Amino acid sequence: MNIKSFKTLDEQIEILKNKGLVIDDIEYARDILLRENYFFLSGYRHLFLKTPRDRMFIDNTNFRELYALFNFDRQIRNIIFKNLLIIENNLKSIFSYQLSKKYGYREKNYLNPKNFTNIASKARQVNDLLKKMKRQIRVNGGQHSATMHYISNYGYIPLWIVVKVLSFGIVSEMYTILKSEDQVDIAKIFNISAESLLVYLPILANYRNLCAHEDILYDHRTQKLIDDCKYHELLNIPKMDGEYIYGKSDVFALIIILKYMLREDEFRLMLNELSYEIDILEGKLKVIKIDKVLDMMGFPKNYKEIVRL
Repeated sequence: MNIKSFKTLDEQIEILKNKGLVIDDIEYARDILLRENYFFLSGYRHLFLKTPRDRMFIDNTNFRELYALFNFDRQIRNIIFKNLLIIENNLKSIFSYQLSKKYGYREKNYLNPKNFTNIASKARQVNDLLKKMKRQIRVNGGQHSATMHYISNYGYIPLWIVVKVLSFGIVSEMYTILKSEDQVDIAKIFNISAESLLVYLPILANYRNLCAHEDILYDHRTQKLIDDCKYHELLNIPKMDGEYIYGKSDVFALIIILKYMLREDEFRLMLNELSYEIDILEGKLKVIKIDKVLDMMGFPKNYKEIVRL
């Protein structure tokens, strides 16, 4: 078994230089490596390697170029994350409103198994999820002023307050066990089908967790693929073997989901912010073109047109 040993900052720099990376400011590189972590920064090297299996950098690749991609990913991750939080808040608000209106707002009402699907194969999932909800209410309820206020003054926590302490993963799973008519009513608010929302929610949850843990975003692929939609066709995204090459399991697929679920002004602002960061990165890239980055993100060259579609 190979053992990874500790490397000093200077040793890390030598490793990068031996792989062909140009480092023209040692102090700058040392500071970045100390603050950002060699392992995380190295995760962005793949676009700058001569071949997929070659550990050597393309000739004249500069450390600053590698760090530019790292920082670009951080900026777009922050942009995506704040918009995912908007959607999370929207979904929690919509869920609590729709379900409270129909079933009641006390725990005995909204935690009643009869309010959920009666499909026999999902009975265990319903019970397990209700247990998870009760546990999150118990653990997190005492840490929020709103929940503490309702417990102290009313003796119960209404669903529109409870959703604040529920994770996005719990809320997403809750949708999968709702009665079909409730799924349809919620999906209609976003002008999408219940089937589409069932696919979108775990993808949104996956990206939310990725952003929260600062994992690499730009080349991320999800296990689930979104269905072909009007935006694939309107953008004339090319196909290979009958399948669209962009916007299925990549970051652009997430952009398509956000197009459906954000308000028009929110989506426009988000895409403008993303476009700005793409332009900034393009100005810093020397040995590779921005198209190589966009390809990894699943962005077609005409991606900006999605705003007006």
